[in-house]
Amino acid sequence: MPNAVANLASDNWADAATTIMTTDIVPKAYATQVNVGQENINITGISKGSGMIHPNMATMLGYVATDAAISQPLLDSITKEIADLSFNCISVDGDTSTNDSFIVIATGKSNAPAITSRDDEGYEAIFNALLETSQYLAKAIVRDGEGATKFITITVEGALTNHEAKTVGYSIAKSPLVKTAMFASDPNLGRVLAAIGYASRECHSLNDLDTTQLSLYFGNLLVAEKGGLAVSYIEKEAQAIMNEAEIDITVQLNRGNEKATIWTCDFSYDYVKINAEYRT
Repeated sequence: MPNAVANLASDNWADAATTIMTTDIVPKAYATQVNVGQENINITGISKGSGMIHPNMATMLGYVATDAAISQPLLDSITKEIADLSFNCISVDGDTSTNDSFIVIATGKSNAPAITSRDDEGYEAIFNALLETSQYLAKAIVRDGEGATKFITITVEGALTNHEAKTVGYSIAKSPLVKTAMFASDPNLGRVLAAIGYASRECHSLNDLDTTQLSLYFGNLLVAEKGGLAVSYIEKEAQAIMNEAEIDITVQLNRGNEKATIWTCDFSYDYVKINAEYRT
């Protein structure tokens, strides 16, 4: 600790991002700036994580700092809200540990007016910048997932509650059969539908989910509707979407107005190899 303090410098972010890496392949950092009251506000963040990534306890570290002046009660609230929209929306393998931290630091070194209320000038701009930084860092963890070859965005719409939407999203994201299909570039919509179906095990309000009202999209392609294969489905078009390095999956439950987005990756041979050989 004394050596770390003695080596404090404003340009040490890159070193810090590298130092916290474990099985990460690349360091993860992001910086942005907003203007409040004619003053520049700086936001910088770093994170680490590659495997054992899933809410709420994972081998993930995230640090975001700003020179804005934000009151402690408001910063506490902002941190929880941002966490639920970023680091609590990612999954690499559905596995967890007791080694996670997400810390937001507001130093107050800027000359911009202090933010003590959500109604204050600059609050929205600062919140959005903190969220932008946190989401970038969270997605970077997924992109660097152990052995990952595909980055997958799962959007669940039309849920009764946000919990329903997130549960369905995570049910898909955690499924080994879905993840291996993604690795194989296989448009196996049956595996995705099955994961949606058994999401009720973790969210009982989904017990009455009407599957005949459900729609499933790969990219912009409708692949399932009304409880079965979409009439317009063309395998060749679905295959082309699965061949991409980034894949969007959209589920429309058509039972409410809530939605959630989950980011995940595929399972490759390398994931097995890394975790067969790696031991803490």
